[in-house]
Amino acid sequence: MNVLVVHGPNLNLLGTREPDIYGHETLDDINTALATQADAANITLSSFQSNHEGALVDVIQQARTDGVDAIIINPAAYSHTSVAILDALKAFDGKVIEVHLSNIHTREPFRHHSYVSSRADGIVMGLGSQGYRLALSALITN
Repeated sequence: MNVLVVHGPNLNLLGTREPDIYGHETLDDINTALATQADAANITLSSFQSNHEGALVDVIQQARTDGVDAIIINPAAYSHTSVAILDALKAFDGKVIEVHLSNIHTREPFRHHSYVSSRADGIVMGLGSQGYRLALSALITN
């Protein structure tokens, strides 16, 4: 299995940006834990982060031809605004699991809706960085 992990805007600031909401782990910590989990399951895993919507769309589109079987995506703020990311995911034939570090339904009202959710095969939210590992576990076991 080949899995792509896509991290949206501002996730490069994890560990220092609002740690009371997003936790103290850095993006490198999350990617390292995922890589260890993937190696143990004999899964190929790559991670990508960008603050730019078009770059996220590009990597999702590229996944279609790179043999990616599943995408774990935390679209971050683009969850609530990006039809472009939704459309790119709709063109991807593999599994999609949406991850949010916080529970978006307990936050500001504008965060309650995620465009990506309508394409996601599963959604993990509110469990901090563990949500990424749970998403990968779901892909491994299903």
